[in-house]
Amino acid sequence: MIVNNIKAIMKEKKLSIVRLAEAAKLAPQTVERARGPLIRECRLSTLEAIAGALGVKVKDLFDEVEEGERRE
Repeated sequence: MIVNNIKAIMKEKKLSIVRLAEAAKLAPQTVERARGPLIRECRLSTLEAIAGALGVKVKDLFDEVEEGERRE
């Protein structure tokens, strides 16, 4: 199962959706969808923009965990 780290990274860097959207040059709705459970498909260019604005690599935005594994 793939889990999304965007929300946690935003919290760590103290970035709101609006601020991240501005930095990534994306619509706030796009950032909201990308960081939540509604994301099913996302363009690589969108992930690159978010990662760049957060100062991380695209691979850092997600983790793969075993089904049923708990995350803190």
